Amino acid sequence: MQIRESTESDIPGILEVLKASLGETSSKKTEEVWRYKHIDNPFGESLVLVALEQDRIIGVRAFMRWQWQKENQIYSAFRAVDTATHPEHQGKGIFKKLTLRAWEIAKEQGDHFVFNTPNEQSKPGYLKMGWEEVDKLEIQLAPSNPLYWKFKAKAPNYKIHRNSNKENLKALLISAHNRKMGGGMFTPKTPEYLSWRFERNPLQQYHVLQEADYYIAGYVKQRSRLKEFRISERICGDKDSERKANKAIKNLANKFGAQIISCQSGTIPLSRFGLTSNFGPWLTLKNVNLSKKDYESYKQLRNWNYSIGDLELF
Repeated sequence: MQIRESTESDIPGILEVLKASLGETSSKKTEEVWRYKHIDNPFGESLVLVALEQDRIIGVRAFMRWQWQKENQIYSAFRAVDTATHPEHQGKGIFKKLTLRAWEIAKEQGDHFVFNTPNEQSKPGYLKMGWEEVDKLEIQLAPSNPLYWKFKAKAPNYKIHRNSNKENLKALLISAHNRKMGGGMFTPKTPEYLSWRFERNPLQQYHVLQEADYYIAGYVKQRSRLKEFRISERICGDKDSERKANKAIKNLANKFGAQIISCQSGTIPLSRFGLTSNFGPWLTLKNVNLSKKDYESYKQLRNWNYSIGDLELF
């Protein structure tokens, strides 16, 4: 078995393995999607390893490049994302070999850590390879318009709008950046990042609303008979703009007929009837080149200043 870093010419073979292993229905598996996630990412191209036998790709492991920042320290990180082993070659330890080799390359390159939010099926495998649990993500839940709790109430059609303006975003992002500088570790945001992550995302249709002092990106998620309006990103320059953003979020939830709103926790609650707790998936962390002090610090969820969009799967 040969393990090496992938090239663009490997994309068709990678997609073949993903489809054979995971099927066609779990998420889109096209060259457009692969390029979007692993080549066009404004943080840089992913670290992608492939396993081959007789020049045929039989396994793939992708670490999506990401950045986090604490005060003036920028951390080069990876999100452990797409992975698959061809069904004909399972049981050979390919997942483990690819993952550990990717970690070795990240260490050689000077990257700081790998993070992800694995499901309950994959998490044990990561823990065996040295990942550690941080905590379940803290999420704020709030009820929307009581009328929509009557399940037969007719909700308006959900129409996507994306009205962000790159020039107007710059001042807002500077204010939001300065606001976060004294807090926990955060993902630095740029207009290019927001455009890539939410407006050009082929995997999810996000509704984007930008005003002078806030930015919102969210979508409707169907949960059985309930509609959840999930706010993946909420960027505010100060507490007053956070109040305005919360009002806009509630108006949008009503417009789209959602019964529940989910959002990152903030300084201003979405609703006096809301609840903030560890409702989200587990965040796990693998040290690469962090100091012992920093690693121990980031094993505490309170030291992460995240949005849902920083950590949700896509």
